[in-house]
Amino acid sequence: MAKQLQKLELTWIGKGNEPKLEPRILLEDTDKSYWQNKEKGAPPWKKNPESSSNPENPDSDNCNMLIHGDNLLALKALEQNFTGKIKCIYIDPPYNTGNAFEHYDDGIEHSLWLSLIKPRLDILRNLLKDDGSIWISIDDDESHYLKVLCDEVFGRQNFVSNVIWEKKSSPQNDAKWISDSHDHILIYAKNKGIWRPNKLPRTEEHNSIYKNSDEFDGIDKDGKIYGRGPWFPGDMTVKTISEKALYPIKTPAGNIVYPAKGRAWVYFEDKFKELINDNRITFGKNGSNKPCIKRFILEIEDKGIVPKSVWSYKEVGENRNARQEVLKFNDKDPFSTPKPEKLLERIVYLSSKENDLILDSFLGSGTTSAVAHKMNRRWIGIELGEHAVTHCLPRLQQVVSGKDKGGITETVNWQGGGGFKFYTLAPSLIQKDKYGNDIINTSYNANMLAAAMAKQEGFHYAPHESIYWKQGNSSEKDFIFTTTQFITVELIDRLADEMQPNESLLICCKGYSAACNSRHANITIKKIPQLLFGRCEFGKDDYSFNIVNFPHDETDNENSQNQNLQVDGIKQDKKKKGNTNESQSSLF
Repeated sequence: MAKQLQKLELTWIGKGNEPKLEPRILLEDTDKSYWQNKEKGAPPWKKNPESSSNPENPDSDNCNMLIHGDNLLALKALEQNFTGKIKCIYIDPPYNTGNAFEHYDDGIEHSLWLSLIKPRLDILRNLLKDDGSIWISIDDDESHYLKVLCDEVFGRQNFVSNVIWEKKSSPQNDAKWISDSHDHILIYAKNKGIWRPNKLPRTEEHNSIYKNSDEFDGIDKDGKIYGRGPWFPGDMTVKTISEKALYPIKTPAGNIVYPAKGRAWVYFEDKFKELINDNRITFGKNGSNKPCIKRFILEIEDKGIVPKSVWSYKEVGENRNARQEVLKFNDKDPFSTPKPEKLLERIVYLSSKENDLILDSFLGSGTTSAVAHKMNRRWIGIELGEHAVTHCLPRLQQVVSGKDKGGITETVNWQGGGGFKFYTLAPSLIQKDKYGNDIINTSYNANMLAAAMAKQEGFHYAPHESIYWKQGNSSEKDFIFTTTQFITVELIDRLADEMQPNESLLICCKGYSAACNSRHANITIKKIPQLLFGRCEFGKDDYSFNIVNFPHDETDNENSQNQNLQVDGIKQDKKKKGNTNESQSSLF
């Protein structure tokens, strides 16, 4: 009888009922997009508009992106173009501690918290490169539940480590039980078999143990004596037992030694004799100790240090450092739960190289994006709350302009440069009219509708410069055309005449003549909004869990008049401020 495999996973009421998310388009707010010396000319992404990699498209992966809006919807908006492209994801979700912070009400029932985090993890996994990794900050309240959930989403075999970060340098004397001085950072690889972290750079402290040196270090292939410098004695035994590696060794003092019980020599006897002849084995000052391998600093100083799973505040900073960093760009409204730049520096350093793409979908005060920018990584940051504008935006503007003198600026010698685009989520594509009928959102212009339908149908929105019906493509020969006009036989025949024999066209329209059906084998017609029903949930702009709804100041809308928006590289007038969840009490 075949053995039944058991599956260990968390279950809770509501699991498996994740919402069918609408893939929104992103609207660039060109007034908030920023680059170095903005007042002096065009941004860097406009310098080569003819380039095939021109990041004029908001879905492009060639430009830094700051997105203001619900992070679940924003992740869905990114999914089509960024699946398999993110090298490192860092998230710092609400800890669900039960403590009310100014920017988050951080305390809901466990199953609700899990229901909120799981669909986000599902998309985040899709966005990761095969050799990418995700790093999640959490504390004891949900860490163990989150570990089991991440095992399910990413695979238990892809769990890398649970890093312990010492977030406080001193105890809390008012603690009722034990002073909470650490956070967890759960690390998962997309594919642990191929993912490897970078090694940390060596320091003077690391090198200080290399104190031994010989007058005679070795002989090269030509028989010349050379020096290899200081060395450190390393263990020459391993746990793995091999009969060939259990041979006796005679020390220079004349005594016979064996490996300790349960261990074996690292090298077989022939290799060991080679190392003896090359002066790479030491038996201690008196020549009577068990052999050790000489590890020369000259041979390892460029190889770095393998990171440990416990990170001291002395190495990567603490909460107090993070709050001080935030105060430098917003001293009137300090963020409650920031992370220090040194902490993110280590994560970004271990997980990526220059020009890799870093994502943080719980951006908070903007630390991850600020650090990624200073370390010459590309980045995407998503933040729901108003602190996307009050904290993230000014912080990143200071980084780009070179005015940010805090955090890791001096460490990495950051002097400014680059830029980013600022985005909001477009409203839902389908809305109800006054009679309760489903219609295309009246705020959508022709270009927005074309971009939205391209995303809905899995096409890349890329309007052709001269051929109006080539609005997007899924391949070099497959195109999409979206229009609000009624499609007639005459129009479809004209389009068929303009198409090449090997080209196909999907037409999305409000209505069409029945005679158009199957008139041309390479042209398919679909009616909107009917074709969208059942695919996803329209009309919902907030997938967070609101504990309290704070009153919204309507005067904010007055300041948003005549703002300049751009969708997929095409400008439009912003008549009304979009609803991006004004409640600061939202968890996600």
